[in-house]
Amino acid sequence: MGEAGGLEEELARQAGIPFHAVASGQIRGRAPWVMARNLARMGRGAQQCAALIQEFKPDVAFITGGYVAAPLAWAAARARPRVPLLIYLPDLTPGQAIRWTSRLATAVAVSFPEVAPYFPGKAVVTGYPVRADLLMARKDTARAALNLDADLPLLLVFGGSRGAHSINQALLAALPQLLPICQVVHISGQLDWPAIGDAGMQIAAELAATAGRSDVRYHPYPYLHDEMVQALAAADLVIARAGASVLGEFPAVGLPSILAPYPYAGQHQDANAAYLADRGAALVVPDGELANRLAPTVLGLFTEPERLAAMAAASRVLARPKAAAAIAQKLRQLAGATR
Repeated sequence: MGEAGGLEEELARQAGIPFHAVASGQIRGRAPWVMARNLARMGRGAQQCAALIQEFKPDVAFITGGYVAAPLAWAAARARPRVPLLIYLPDLTPGQAIRWTSRLATAVAVSFPEVAPYFPGKAVVTGYPVRADLLMARKDTARAALNLDADLPLLLVFGGSRGAHSINQALLAALPQLLPICQVVHISGQLDWPAIGDAGMQIAAELAATAGRSDVRYHPYPYLHDEMVQALAAADLVIARAGASVLGEFPAVGLPSILAPYPYAGQHQDANAAYLADRGAALVVPDGELANRLAPTVLGLFTEPERLAAMAAASRVLARPKAAAAIAQKLRQLAGATR
């Protein structure tokens, strides 16, 4: 179940998993009339979920947060017999939706021991699950799959599925300084595509012509799905937001990072970025400082390979390769309790 038209609907379709759209809406920080409308939507969503539970008769329910999960949590708790509910919290701090739905949960899986105290008596520390192929990916084969130079340092830049305009703009300004020493895979997101990719290719082509090179070293994409595994495995350094995925995917491949937390994401991204930075795996650059600090920060790391290697090692130490299996085992346990 998920939001109609959301990324989860497309991912479910690609995986061949049946999908049902659930009505919901954000409440926190909204105008009173919007809040009232979204509360009504959540009520409809709860009715939808109750009907689906009656039809599907699940042994266990699994949610990963967000307002679209609240109706399912409510319906699972109201079902007779009650459906055991497992919540997975990827972030280091629980948001409003997770705090509320956790009251209805049988258990709450968390990525790190530091998060467990938020859910006394319910927390299970599992780690952050990542795709199995990411754990097995190799840098050389990943670079070959993406037609990248095998030896030139690779900078990966992205800002989420929709993109990050400030990161895109800062990267364009920095390309003249970066491309002489590295190659760049840039995932701009759909909102800035194709303007950003075209502008970057023009800059890269002019730099290559001036230097007498045939390779432009700049590889723009609007979005990567299956190929994202190769992009992460191929990179030597990544610039990104600090959504929850950075806590699992970057350590899985030992990838050092420069993180620019989204300034309107509450405290979640700040906490995620601080967790990696405090352990030596990342540097944090505030969003408003990207334009001035992106290029010198990247250049500083690429010209100090020992420092970059130390950050990579610190990142790899944080990997929890058995996280997905731990969550699956907890789901099996809860499902068995209903039989």
